[in-house]
Parts: sequence; structure tokens; C-alpha cells
Amino acid sequence: MNDLNENVAAQMDIIADERDKWISKNKYYYENLIDFLKFNVPENSSIIEIGCGTGNLLKNLNPARAVGIDISPEMVRIAKANNPDYDFYVMNAEDVSLDEKFDFIIISDTIGYFKDVQKVFNGIHNLCKPETRIIITYINFLWLPVLNLAEFLKLKMPQHRNNWLDIKDISNLLQLCNFDVIKSGRKFIMPFYIPLISSFFNKFISNLPLINKLCLNGFIIARSLTQKEELNKVSIVIPARNEKGNIETILKRIPEIGGLTEIIFVEGNSTDNTLDEIIRVCNEYTGRFKVKYAVQDGKGKADAVRKGFEMAEGDIYMILDADMTVPPEDLEKFYSVISSGKGEFLNGSRLVYPLEEDAMRTLNILGNKFFSLMFTWILNQRIKDTLCGTKVISAENYEKLKIAKKYFGDFDPFGDFDLIFGAAKLNLKFAEIPIRYKARVYGETNISRFRHGWMLLKMTFFAMRKIKFR
Repeated sequence: MNDLNENVAAQMDIIADERDKWISKNKYYYENLIDFLKFNVPENSSIIEIGCGTGNLLKNLNPARAVGIDISPEMVRIAKANNPDYDFYVMNAEDVSLDEKFDFIIISDTIGYFKDVQKVFNGIHNLCKPETRIIITYINFLWLPVLNLAEFLKLKMPQHRNNWLDIKDISNLLQLCNFDVIKSGRKFIMPFYIPLISSFFNKFISNLPLINKLCLNGFIIARSLTQKEELNKVSIVIPARNEKGNIETILKRIPEIGGLTEIIFVEGNSTDNTLDEIIRVCNEYTGRFKVKYAVQDGKGKADAVRKGFEMAEGDIYMILDADMTVPPEDLEKFYSVISSGKGEFLNGSRLVYPLEEDAMRTLNILGNKFFSLMFTWILNQRIKDTLCGTKVISAENYEKLKIAKKYFGDFDPFGDFDLIFGAAKLNLKFAEIPIRYKARVYGETNISRFRHGWMLLKMTFFAMRKIKFR
């Protein structure tokens, strides 16, 4: 251990016995930090915290498996005594030697103590699975004068950081070390408790543009790019209501994708004999694809998609609307991105290339652009076209998403927002695939501009309440 790390360890040893008292004294701050982490870390996960202190954070996340490492022997001694069910090690973050993979790696308010942050990031690849998420929280440098004053007045624990990195510095180092930044942001503008006022400022005011840059805490959520899930078999779910004239054309135009291409039609109470046409073509096109069909139990696209996904046998789930406004041939682009690991939740975007004449009304275009801005802000990930029907997710992540959905409840008749909100809560990497949006050649749209526009507006406020303004 070099002199700098020895100094950090000695400083932490000195304050170790007082650590839990300081946490209790600043209870409101730590409760909010834990609440943020709980939102992103499901219970019963496997977690390693780098710079674990006395183990307070790990204890509150209710993990199935927990490991903490810290450079301070005294901190580790207390952590072991307080949390006998977890494992704690005296270990330098730059030389982590554990032979184990975790669901989550947490580096909370400790990045300022590392001598070589790049070396720490390079080392933690060995702790990652393809689905591992790295959650980093850090202190905003703008708060340094306030924090120094609080230490002088003995209102907070004395801390002597070696460096102050901002959100761009950390993101740059992660990218240099072959990590992919999924989302980043800032939270928490009032670290002390004033009844009603603190909650109002931290939930609402702190999320406003410009003011958000003044927040005490920043966060980054990332994933390792050295780990990649093997995905090969594709299941394409096609909800179809009053789309008789498109069914055979879809099967003719869908390309063979991956090691297995499975097509699942889910018919939705049509009045134009769509079901009969699906049965006919499924019997006729049995050689090229594995083809299935079902009649949905309820109503709406969301119900049809869920039915199709439950029948699916592939590693990758795709949704293709039966109106063929998204060319079936474009599914190869989606497969290329998800199978390469460049994205985990893929969303088609109709608003990049010029639209075919009569493909989308002007009012719909304006509405889509508005909701794009709103949901990008709410989710902290860019999403340009929330209502494009073509979406792609792995089977494994969809199963996790079904659990995450319990947080939101049954709220979405479209099915798009079930997937978008669930993927955002799971911190999946969004990727948008531009497509050339075509006008319908058969049938009429099932979308009502004003009725469904009102529903979208309600979902915007729902998302703000459940995600942004929690």
C-alpha cells in the first residue's frame, strides 16, 4: 500500500468508531441516499460495495448476498460485528482480488478517496456479469465550501478526499475502461430536514433544469462491455386486429433471423376474418419459420403482446405491428444491435428519416416530439419515439421486467409504456433504431388522436410521479 492509501486508511481508522453516530446525526441525508439505491437495486440481489465503511448501506438494501470491501481495518471490524451474515474484507479498491460475480457493484460517495480511479474501474470488470449494474454516487464539487463549513461546525463527519471528479470526468473514465454509461443525473438539493420543505425541494425543485446542476449528489449507472450475453433465437410477436390484408405479406417479407425465427400471431377480436387468414397462412408457411397463433384473452395491444411473449421460446422477443408501417425487413437491424450487446431495450424511431406521405398526421408528429422530450427528461435516457410499435428485449430481461412492473401496476393499454418504464427501472441500456415509416396499405389505424393523446398525457404525469418525483 502506498503512502496516499496508507493515509486514507489511517484517517478512516480514526473516525471508524464515530461513523455510525455521524450517520445517525445526518439521518435524513442517508435515508434519501438509501431510498435512491433501493429504487435501483431490487431486494435479494447480490451486491458488492467498494468503500463499505461500517456496512450501513448494505444492511438497508436487504441483499441475498452481500460483500463489502474497505481500505480501513477498523471500518471492516465494525462492519463484521454489525452484519455477521455478510462478508467484509480489508482490501484496496485498486486491487480487488475476489473471484465472484455480482448483480450490483456500488461505489457510494467514496470515489473521491481513490488514488487511481481508472485502475479501480479496470479491476471491477472481473466482478461483472452481462447484467451487472455499477451504481456510482458522488458529491458535487460546488458544495465544497458548504461541506467544509459543516465539518468546522461539527455538523458532519470529517472527510479528506483526494480528488473531486464531476459527472463528465467519471463518465469519461468509465468509457476509457470499457464501460457503457446507461444513465446519469443529480439529486438531493437539501440534505437537512425541514418538515414539508425538504421533501418538496428534493422531489420537485431539484429536478428542474439548471437548478438540478446545484444538487449535492450526482449518480451514474453503467455496465461492463467486456461481458456479453449470447442471444440467438428470435420470437416475433405480431398483434393483429382487423389486419387480414397484411397477414400473408408479413410472412413473405419477414427475414430469417438468428438460429431460429419464431413468429407468433395474436389475434384481437377482429371483424374482418383476420383470425381465419392467420390460421390459413400458419398452415401454409410451416416450413420456413416456426409459426404459432393465439386469440388474446382481453382487449388492447398490451394484452396481446403479453399473450405472445408467454408463448415465446426464443432468447429475444420482438414486437412487429401487423399494419406493416414498419418494414418487416428492418427487424434484422434490431437483431444485429441486441445480439451484439450494443443495446438491451431497443425501440424503433419513426422520427429520424422523412415520413412517407400520409404515414403520420401533423398533430401526431408534434405530439410524438413533445412526449419524446418529456420521457427523455423523466427517464434520464434518450427516447425519441415512445409509440413506435417495434420494440425488442431479451427473454431474460422481460422476466425481470415482469417483476419490476409490480412497482407501476397495471396502467398501460398500449403495452409500450409497460416495457419502457420497466426497462428504465431495470436500468437497461436503451438503443433506438431509425426506421422508414410507411403509410398503411390495408385497413384503418386503431389509434384515436385525441382519446389516446389524453391517455399519453396521463401517463406522462404517472411517470413523473413514479420515477422522477418519487
